[in-house]
Amino acid sequence: MGSVDIRRATQDDVSACAHVISTWAAQTDWMPDELPEDVMAGLIREAFPSREIWVAGDPVDCYMSVDPKGHKVGALYCLRTGRGIGKQLLDKAKTGRNYLWLTTHEPNKSAQKFYRREGFKVTGTEPPTPPETLPVVRMEWRA
Repeated sequence: MGSVDIRRATQDDVSACAHVISTWAAQTDWMPDELPEDVMAGLIREAFPSREIWVAGDPVDCYMSVDPKGHKVGALYCLRTGRGIGKQLLDKAKTGRNYLWLTTHEPNKSAQKFYRREGFKVTGTEPPTPPETLPVVRMEWRA
């Protein structure tokens, strides 16, 4: 697991980020269809100015969005798993911070295991927030 080229996203990456989510959802049997890819791209584009968005891959196949004011990892999707890219993205999010939180879908046991390995602890569960339809597990990290 060598280092991967991770860079700050530009507006030109928004469609690729939406494609990563859409592809991940299509490959995940427990994930219901929620938003069309173009609608997802619109939401990412809308949030872009207030987020730190990081991407990896050429073409982009991993991305992470962090709300710096809310200390929330709002999205971390990687189509190449088991190669350390998710860890490298989370390390970017942790840099200069002593607290982060996130939610992950309740059925996503592999993500929860990954986040626990990266120092996050489960702090509760929450019902789905539309347009989401699955309950989520809240996890927090402290330096």
